[in-house]
Amino acid sequence: MSTYKQLTGAISIASNSPTAPTGYGVQVKLLVERLKRAGLDPAILSNYGLEAGMSTHSTPYGDVPHYPRGVTLYSGDIIPTHHKQHLAGRNIPNAVLTLYDAWVFIDQPGLDDLQFWSWTPVDHITLPPKVRQWAEKPNVKTIAMSPFGQAQFEKFEIDSTYIPHAVDGQVYKPTDTIRGMKTRDFIGIPEDAFLVGMVAANKANGSIHRKAFAEQLLAFTMFSKDHPDAYLYIHTEPGKHHGGFGLVNLIKALGLSLDRVLFPDPVQMRYGYPDEEMAALYSTMDVLLHASYGEGFGVPAVEAQMCGTRVIGSNWTATPDVLGEDSYLVEGQPFWDEAQLSFFQIPLVPSLISALKESYKDSRGTSLQAVKFAKQFEVENVWKKYWMPYLEANL
Repeated sequence: MSTYKQLTGAISIASNSPTAPTGYGVQVKLLVERLKRAGLDPAILSNYGLEAGMSTHSTPYGDVPHYPRGVTLYSGDIIPTHHKQHLAGRNIPNAVLTLYDAWVFIDQPGLDDLQFWSWTPVDHITLPPKVRQWAEKPNVKTIAMSPFGQAQFEKFEIDSTYIPHAVDGQVYKPTDTIRGMKTRDFIGIPEDAFLVGMVAANKANGSIHRKAFAEQLLAFTMFSKDHPDAYLYIHTEPGKHHGGFGLVNLIKALGLSLDRVLFPDPVQMRYGYPDEEMAALYSTMDVLLHASYGEGFGVPAVEAQMCGTRVIGSNWTATPDVLGEDSYLVEGQPFWDEAQLSFFQIPLVPSLISALKESYKDSRGTSLQAVKFAKQFEVENVWKKYWMPYLEANL
């Protein structure tokens, strides 16, 4: 018999598949296991990671139905059908939990008759109109990922509940080795090098890149001229396959030696590195460079700090909410996003360089202060403090 409090209801999670090596996929995997543990009947409605056939996702508490993506870009076309199929005529409390950009669901037919809980990222410094439009629908309950996001909804008198993203603290912790080797030997840099890391998806619209690769690589290039022991490890796909930038071309244009830049194994990157190996990679970094145009949450910043690594982050959107006192905040200026009719904020290169210099001079090694701060986002803490009260109040 379960020692965990049991609830009744069916929750369909519309997001990336839990096997997808993405931030959303990781959150789905952590959450669906705990929903199942609590006696609920969850299903996964994939918008990325599964297509052309029904599947199941295994958890320690039983299998969960895993429905494939639809034919529209974000699979909004198939949500009503799959949620109805999951309910199978049962008259029980139910909802569709979305974990994705909320604007993608605007103008999708058939969604007005469902109860939505939308776990909504706000990655601009002003609330995009389509995000507001979705949050104001009468059948939508908004869940904010960050205090910043919640404050943006409050400006328009939109009620929301704050529930942060979570990280598995049993895995993300200071880790010295990877595949039986010291991590720096594994990636091929000197033990006494100053290693700057980046963990960010190279996905964009081809012209604007929210992850600020250009600005951050320019800052590292200028910093490295006076710091010959500095290396940059970029955990991403370097090519343009997902609409991102050609990072090798960018590095060459900046005049940065490719000998100073490391990328992950391309095949392993495509399928995802195991969490234990990611913990080792974070742990060997001296600092994580994480200053984007805007973050809805920013899981890599929390993962890095759980491994004892400080972070250089943007002083706007959700990033200040997830950085401890011994990390570094950089300044920026507004940057208009015409597609979303809202402002991003672009990091200033001189501020990035100053933060790199400051982190270079500071003590290196595991930051226990960072570890302690990040523990608030440990998955069981988030489940008990935020998810259980929400579920009890809304089912």
